[in-house]
Amino acid sequence: MKRFVSIVETLSRLCGLSSMLLIAASTLVVSQMVFIRYFLGASTVWQTEFVVYAMIASTFIGAPYVLMLKGHVSVDLLPTLLGGNGKRLLDVLAAILSLAFCALLGWSGWHFFYEALSKGWTTDTVWALPLWIPLLPLPLGVGILCMQYIAEIYKNWTATEERPA
Repeated sequence: MKRFVSIVETLSRLCGLSSMLLIAASTLVVSQMVFIRYFLGASTVWQTEFVVYAMIASTFIGAPYVLMLKGHVSVDLLPTLLGGNGKRLLDVLAAILSLAFCALLGWSGWHFFYEALSKGWTTDTVWALPLWIPLLPLPLGVGILCMQYIAEIYKNWTATEERPA
């Protein structure tokens, strides 16, 4: 199981890197779009759509990395009051409930991705991007997020690492 945790954490780090690159690409494309529209007076076709899809993708793909770093927003009043085993049990329960939600979200995301891919759907814009491309980050990111939740449950339950207070 420790090997699984190591592999998942490596995947989560790669997700964090991918998310960062998507945000950087979005920034560059917005800058290019501003230059094209305002300085050259030309119209833009694909830039806005790319930025929207890239930012959404960075959110889903970056989620496992944020979970690994304990970066999600949480209210820690009750866990702090419980302390020790109560906190650990509450953390595991919250992770199990989150895992169940993410598994359902990933399953439905996979369904939409597969449907768009198999039926050749495209966006209703001039760019006509194949719809499976912007739909892929949902099942991919949430699938890795589920694996990261399993790793977090294992680490918390076995107390293999020192947990921040």
